[in-house]
Amino acid sequence: MAIPDNAPEIVAVILGLISVYLVTRQNVWCYPLGIISVFAYIFIFFDVKLYADMGLQVFFIVLQVYGWYKWLYGGNGHSTLHVSWASRHVYTLTAFFTVSATTLLGFVLHQLTDASLPYVDSFLAVLSMAAQWMMAKKYIENWILWTIVNIGSIGMYGVKGLYFTMFLYTVYFGLALLGYAEWKRSLPRQTA
Repeated sequence: MAIPDNAPEIVAVILGLISVYLVTRQNVWCYPLGIISVFAYIFIFFDVKLYADMGLQVFFIVLQVYGWYKWLYGGNGHSTLHVSWASRHVYTLTAFFTVSATTLLGFVLHQLTDASLPYVDSFLAVLSMAAQWMMAKKYIENWILWTIVNIGSIGMYGVKGLYFTMFLYTVYFGLALLGYAEWKRSLPRQTA
């Protein structure tokens, strides 16, 4: 029995779904499962020439390890980290990073590679970096960024024919809405 060509994508999708669901529940097991899913996507995105997304997966592995540590020991006195709102300073840095990194990465990919959709891919990759960093810090606004990323990704992956991944990002969109609601509900319990 032959393994279907899209088997790695299916495995990555299933692990990704489980991982993001665990994030909505603030369950630290989201990180090891997320690392496996992200690793598989490095090869998937290389195959379809989405190089910004491929590079993003390497960045995600680093941030997955960072988030795993932060969630366990990032609170006061190396305790569990709790959900909080980001500051205006974080908003400013996030906006500056997103605009400048998207412009630079999009230009490089457009000029030096055969990348497909270089500026769209770059924007979604850079915004994903910002969202992943905010998630690792347990800033509730990460879910807003993920909502934007998910909507854009649904379109981009549809254009590239990655229909399982397109489905994944449709579910991620719903999970981002759930995550925002769940994390917002946890704020009063944690500050009381």
